[in-house]
Amino acid sequence: MRILRNGRTWKSYETVRMVKKNLNPHLEIEGILLTMFDVRNNLSSQVAEEARRHFKEKVFTTIIPRNVRLSEAPSFGKPIILYDAASRGALRYLELANEIMSSSKGIK
Repeated sequence: MRILRNGRTWKSYETVRMVKKNLNPHLEIEGILLTMFDVRNNLSSQVAEEARRHFKEKVFTTIIPRNVRLSEAPSFGKPIILYDAASRGALRYLELANEIMSSSKGIK
């Protein structure tokens, strides 16, 4: 859990827990999305493994890779699907949308 505790993921999770406890007891996390994943980097695999171990079924199957086109899109004021719909990043976000719509993680 060391990696998650030191990263933004853990801080975000703690923030959600505090909001749920103090402001909205019905707040639920729909899922955990792994982004900026780089298969050449061991740290990416370690973070994914720890996230799955801790958050279990909350971790989406779809993983968003580190991708230059994803990084460029905001500079042009466009979402990735309009900037380069054929890029790996855009295709993975479409895959995520399909995963959410077809799973129990979908909004009810």
